[in-house]
Amino acid sequence: MIHIQDLHKQFVSAGSGGLLKKAPKRIVHAVQGVSLHAADGQITGLLGANGAGKTTTLRMLAGLFKPDAGTIQVDGLDVLRTPRPALARMGILGDAHGLYPRLTARENIVYYGRLQGMAPEAANTRAEELARLLDMQALLDRRADGFSQGERMKTALARALVHDPANIVLDEPTNGLDVLATRALREALRWLKSPAGGAKCIVVSTHIMQEVELLCDEVVVVSKGRSVATGSVPALLAQAGESRFEDAFVKLAFPEEIAA
Repeated sequence: MIHIQDLHKQFVSAGSGGLLKKAPKRIVHAVQGVSLHAADGQITGLLGANGAGKTTTLRMLAGLFKPDAGTIQVDGLDVLRTPRPALARMGILGDAHGLYPRLTARENIVYYGRLQGMAPEAANTRAEELARLLDMQALLDRRADGFSQGERMKTALARALVHDPANIVLDEPTNGLDVLATRALREALRWLKSPAGGAKCIVVSTHIMQEVELLCDEVVVVSKGRSVATGSVPALLAQAGESRFEDAFVKLAFPEEIAA
């Protein structure tokens, strides 16, 4: 279970003045009131346009940024107060997969398992299991250098899952994937949320409407750094009074544009 309450984060950015003029600093309010409750055994979507604050929110969840205000809990553990045990409860696939290109897929996965405290034999056995789950047996002993985007995603996802975390966090996981790779990822996530797959708590950040409709049990709509609506896809359609989810999203996320 992942619980985020009223999260805030701002950055100070230098202006764009010329060489002879000192530019004034600018405060960027990246996140200014995001809340999310993701339950076990379901997929929760964090849906918003580019720049809405999704990635910054997930980076705070991953302990990379310290929030200015708000709370983040993973299975009841506070990420700020007890970061190590809280982060150990998560498998995180960020927006940059960051594989070691000189290592094989297996070596990337096993190395991360070792960082998580796993014995070499256990990490290797787990790599074999994940290769079957993600249909990547043919990749396992190939170097990551030269992998396609889909192959990189599968390897990075296996690496995030190697320690069998109860919570899985994915930031824009289908970016750059073809249709077959996207379908394979969906099927893997559906299995992981099922009782057979461990009833994982899964959070997926995306800006793609179709992904949310096909995959998510619960959706948090984020706009301009704020949570503006929460519910299932049917509930959000009813709230917006629309039959198409794209229209519902626009109405919920950008009501001022609809009014204009």
